[in-house]
Amino acid sequence: MPDDERLRTLGLWPVWHLRAAAVEPISSPAPVTAGVGQYRQAVAGADDIADMDLEALRQAVLSCRRCLLHETRTQGVFGVGDINADWLIVGEAPGAEEDRLGEPFVGQAGKLLDAMLVSIGLTRGTNLYIANVLKSHPPGNRDPKPDEVAACIPYLERQIDLIRPKIILAMGRFAAQSLLVTGDSISRLRGQAHRYRDVPLVVTYHPAYLLRNPADKAKVWDDLCLAKSLLMLDAA
Repeated sequence: MPDDERLRTLGLWPVWHLRAAAVEPISSPAPVTAGVGQYRQAVAGADDIADMDLEALRQAVLSCRRCLLHETRTQGVFGVGDINADWLIVGEAPGAEEDRLGEPFVGQAGKLLDAMLVSIGLTRGTNLYIANVLKSHPPGNRDPKPDEVAACIPYLERQIDLIRPKIILAMGRFAAQSLLVTGDSISRLRGQAHRYRDVPLVVTYHPAYLLRNPADKAKVWDDLCLAKSLLMLDAA
């Protein structure tokens, strides 16, 4: 598909065109806030997770009972993609289709994500890994609870340690807040460069949000350009 047709699919033609955006100074994560932090201290087993290889981690997710979501989920949703990827996309939690299929970002939101990725030269499975903060589907697609995030975040942290991405794209409020340990809104967090440990991180809107708010697609393009420029800067 030609580039202009991809952009029309995204509803961004002629706004989107890759440009050398100025890279702002990288900021440090905000201080730990109440909520996830207080639950996390009470969750057992994080030290064991920190020693797992990728296959052991996958099996731990599939059999996880660290929170009550195991009672209602169909299966754990571990993550998919290139385990040597430069790019890591982190979403929020599996939806009903993800729970059924065992893969993050499927359905209409997944199709939109794929179109967004193709527009910057990426495809699933090649130099890209996709995971969620939560590995189990919250019933009714409700927001994740702090204790659920606290139970799941060690899995994601270990995935990041093992994959060692060069850029992280946090999609959605919960993904951004969980990785940056902040209560700030997504509108305050996006449009700038952050760091998760030593990895550059960019915050943007979740594709499911864009399906409801297509006018914000242009903002996501800016975020994708920022992420790509940070990766290029790191490689220079």
